Amino acid sequence: MTTQRFNAPPARLDDAARAGWLYYVAGNTQDEIAQKLGVSRQTAQRLVAMAVSERLVKVRLDHPIGRCMDLGAALAERFGLRLAEVAPSDPDAPELLAGVAGAAAGLLEKVLRSPEPKVIALGTGRALKATVEALTRMDCPQHRIVSLLGNMMADGRATPYNAVIRMADRVGAPHYPFPLPVLARDSAELEVLRRQEPVRHTLALCARADLTLVGVGQMGPGAPLLMDGFLSPEEMAGLLAAGATGEITSWIYDAAGRVIDCPFNRRVASAPLPRAAERMVVAVALGEGKVAAIRAALTGGLVSGLVTNEATAERLLDPSPGR
Repeated sequence: MTTQRFNAPPARLDDAARAGWLYYVAGNTQDEIAQKLGVSRQTAQRLVAMAVSERLVKVRLDHPIGRCMDLGAALAERFGLRLAEVAPSDPDAPELLAGVAGAAAGLLEKVLRSPEPKVIALGTGRALKATVEALTRMDCPQHRIVSLLGNMMADGRATPYNAVIRMADRVGAPHYPFPLPVLARDSAELEVLRRQEPVRHTLALCARADLTLVGVGQMGPGAPLLMDGFLSPEEMAGLLAAGATGEITSWIYDAAGRVIDCPFNRRVASAPLPRAAERMVVAVALGEGKVAAIRAALTGGLVSGLVTNEATAERLLDPSPGR
């Protein structure tokens, strides 16, 4: 048995593998590859050539990223996604965040490199926090970063998973925290809060974001909304009985991806879920416990893109009944 030795750096090999897959498997032109990878046509040409010179391309793509790109293409086709990035899974740690966070950070960095001003909207959660921590430090004062929801937990503490402040510090961009709690006391209070000028301005930024990144929360015993004290066990049981399957920025939806009309959702102060058909709204999510919630979000068109790992992608594509 011989071991393949590569001459190029690993990150460059990943880019070459992607370019090779897009060219030889997906049938993209070099201009299309350049657009999808966010590089010049000349760079795309060199990457395709590298895929051959490094022997990544034979009859199939001889690189782990090839399997991931096959899964990404299948997810995009199955759910009508504009973007599907699949990171390799560690068989011994299928819920490890590092690979997915790195892939999502790469997506963010492509937007941040734009000289044109962009608005980036972020949800909250462990996956997005890890994504921001994986970002390369940059200086991007031309962009604006806005939060989709408040960062105040039920007892008044700040959530440990707020990503906006961390990202703003990392890339030198102005940021706009969401100036409301996660939940209002009732719908009447929420109406008053949303009339405040800073809130209206923040909501307007969220509505026109060029890129929106969100986490996906599951429903049930380990749900973030339950663990953080926003829902009682009794309220969770009632929502499950009503078909609740997942939540994005605290908006609870059913298995068809429809936001449920319930007392909890009438108190949610988060920005309304953007129209994914019109905007790039990307979920960064993985894990066995979140498969149903992710599938529902994809089915209902709540997001137009997904960054996940191999293990989760395989479960999302599994045609078996009830899976």
